[in-house]
Amino acid sequence: MQRSEDHRTFSASSESGVEPSAEQTASDVWARVKRRLRAELGEDIFASWFGRLEVDAVVEGCAYLTVPTRFLKSWIESHYSDRVLTVYRSEAPDVERIVIGVRNTLGRGETPPARRASEAPRATPAATIVGTSTESDAKPVSMPAPEPRGEASDLGGAPLDPRLTFESFIIGRSNALAHAAADRVAQSQNGQVIYNPLYLHAGVGLGKTHLLHAIGHAVRSQGRRVIYLTADRFMYGFVASLKAQTSLAFKERLRGIDLLIIDDVQFIQGKQIQQEFGHTLNSLIDAGRQIVVAADRPPADLESLDERVRSRLAGGLVVEVGALDEALRASILTTRIDALKQIHPTFEVGPSVVSYVARSITANGRDLEGAVNRLLAHATLTGSAITLETAEAAIRDLVRNREPKRVKIEDIQKLVASRYNVSRSDILSERRTAAVVRPRQIAMYLSKVLTLRSLPEIGRRFGGRDHTTVLHAVRKIEKALGEDNALSDEVELLKRMLQE
Repeated sequence: MQRSEDHRTFSASSESGVEPSAEQTASDVWARVKRRLRAELGEDIFASWFGRLEVDAVVEGCAYLTVPTRFLKSWIESHYSDRVLTVYRSEAPDVERIVIGVRNTLGRGETPPARRASEAPRATPAATIVGTSTESDAKPVSMPAPEPRGEASDLGGAPLDPRLTFESFIIGRSNALAHAAADRVAQSQNGQVIYNPLYLHAGVGLGKTHLLHAIGHAVRSQGRRVIYLTADRFMYGFVASLKAQTSLAFKERLRGIDLLIIDDVQFIQGKQIQQEFGHTLNSLIDAGRQIVVAADRPPADLESLDERVRSRLAGGLVVEVGALDEALRASILTTRIDALKQIHPTFEVGPSVVSYVARSITANGRDLEGAVNRLLAHATLTGSAITLETAEAAIRDLVRNREPKRVKIEDIQKLVASRYNVSRSDILSERRTAAVVRPRQIAMYLSKVLTLRSLPEIGRRFGGRDHTTVLHAVRKIEKALGEDNALSDEVELLKRMLQE
């Protein structure tokens, strides 16, 4: 394993015992990437957005980059993430994805807390977790040594949102089972673990993260030790512990708590990180400690996750948080409006408007909150009453932006095979006849534009092909679509069929 002054490179080569050359360390590659970004984007843009973007580590095809502020992280992810990945891969083809996090605001040249702790005599090492949370501000979080049982709030992990409790959770038919299971887990006493792990899955904004935070608050109020982590925080924590040579302490710390909560588990990537996640699950479950996990799909659909981990997750209680029905949406709206009336007494929304909004916005709870905020803005900024007409104008964009259906690569392969009278096994095979090659390329193209899968992952799902094969197929179909109107119509029809 080659170590430079500031960085340690972790990759497949380090696992195999082959040490990378000095030219291939993470810092050297990153220096070349930054030079190319400066040349392509210009000095002004580069200085504004990329001057403080640094590489933290490269682990199993994932480059972990850091910036000092959440604003920079959000802007680069929204506007330049694809460009950064393209340039990075041109310098390091084994890098398949990038993850951007918020780093510690340490002075240049100062030793990170994790390294200071590991070097101090008789001091307990500490691993620094740097990442993002979907519900709260991203902060560098230090994981100290295990505290006494009554000091759970100091154990580390992402902060719990004080607003997300069982008392503030609104129950309806679609989420009653998930709420009951979460409440049972939260109220269970030591040694009485019933559902382990408890696995909640749902689409965006349906309340699964709310339930995770509620469980955390309830268990922590009992004086028990709780860690809440997003998948990004777990990955950053593990990578940071490897860099600081405190991975053993990191593992022991996670396995010494009473409740481990992992959110957005579908984002856990990398063979080594997945193995550690699986070991942590096994250790906690075998020790009778509670685990609660949330994702956007059932365990069986986590295609990128190790099969043994999926099996372990599926072995507990798996509960779906269903879509919000109209009655539940109306209850959420009413509760939110009543809360705002405590601050804005003149904010009045009639039952007919509440009913209209509940009927019109069906995607998720976050859109409902956005609708209430728009109504409040209209009422406070214009001073006029909220009518059906003003409500319709205020939420027009939310009504249009319905949540699209999630498309799976298997569905694409099956539909394309059926459409072109070939078998799915033909598409996955090495056959190179024209009758098979064109459907295969169309399926690869649709997989790229309709899913969030990376090119290497798409290649693996098409019979273990290289990412360059997928890229060639995508570019060839893109070119053909601009030249062949019949093919363009055919592909659009396939898109509509997959998204319906």
